[in-house]
Amino acid sequence: MNSSKKKYGAIILCLLIGFLASKSTDLQEAVFKRVVIGGPMVALLVSMIICNIMPSIDKDFKEGTTYSSKQFLNWGIILTGGTLSFASILGTGVKALPLIIINILLSFAVAMLIGKKIGVTKNTSVLVGGGTCICGGTAIATLSRIIKATDAEIAFGMAAIFLFDTISAFSYPYIASGIGLTNNQFAFVAGTAINDTSSVAGAQATFQAMINDPNFNGALNVKLVRTTMLIFVAIFWTVMAAKEARQNGAAGTNESILAVVKKTFPMFILWFVVMAGLNTMGVFSPKGLDLLKTVSKFLFASALAGVGFKIKFKDVFSKGLKPIALGGITWACVAISSYLFAFLFANYIG
Repeated sequence: MNSSKKKYGAIILCLLIGFLASKSTDLQEAVFKRVVIGGPMVALLVSMIICNIMPSIDKDFKEGTTYSSKQFLNWGIILTGGTLSFASILGTGVKALPLIIINILLSFAVAMLIGKKIGVTKNTSVLVGGGTCICGGTAIATLSRIIKATDAEIAFGMAAIFLFDTISAFSYPYIASGIGLTNNQFAFVAGTAINDTSSVAGAQATFQAMINDPNFNGALNVKLVRTTMLIFVAIFWTVMAAKEARQNGAAGTNESILAVVKKTFPMFILWFVVMAGLNTMGVFSPKGLDLLKTVSKFLFASALAGVGFKIKFKDVFSKGLKPIALGGITWACVAISSYLFAFLFANYIG
């Protein structure tokens, strides 16, 4: 099988898993009288099992699963925008901004302090902090280019957050239900304390099914506002990298602040806003909205299938226990912060 066939075969497999996972909710309804796990999380679980059973995954197959995890997620988010209004985006999403800022400062402070104490490199600590407080792999990929992290440091950073991101994506909907969080409280917690956007989408899908409200998109609204903070985080570390380069007598970055913004701004957020604007103006019919919801959930499931193919448990633990410990400590601190905020400011959240 040539490289292109392997790549497209992987994409088709992710789509197939996404389709079957989406349909699994109907089976859950029939057997349990309710949906226990949302379609995207079923897709993540299935692909993780396949990934850990397979003896190896070659580069071309990985290219296809990476395409699926990124592109299908972006398209799913864009289509979700078509089901929302500006009132919902500017409501829950922007309202969570104080907590988002608190968690960003907390995440980097913990990662840098604990990382230094346990002997993790500064670059790895930056990647763990950024991946935890912003958007997982996307933040790591962006920051690694700015701080010139090595391949090993990138691998450590990825390993440090993937494990705990998966745990939180599976568990947070049930924790929220168990401790009696309101829908908005869950949106704040999931949107600010689950690392990757795809995992937030998966957790939200499970929560939607649990509360029987397919229109609930609060967690994703919060996450998208949080994702835009990557611009400011990237600018900060660009300035710090340039400052360090000057101190070391090395050439600083040649990129202007505008160039950094252009590189780091997630364009899918712009199209998400455009789609929300069209919906706010009443462009989409009720049938059109139903179609957007159905297709977006299918795309989220297919994206999570791509994510699952990245998680080889033996590889995660072979990347080094110290970075994984750092990722766990940072993740736990951000989680505690989000849950405390949800309880202490319950009246503000609603």
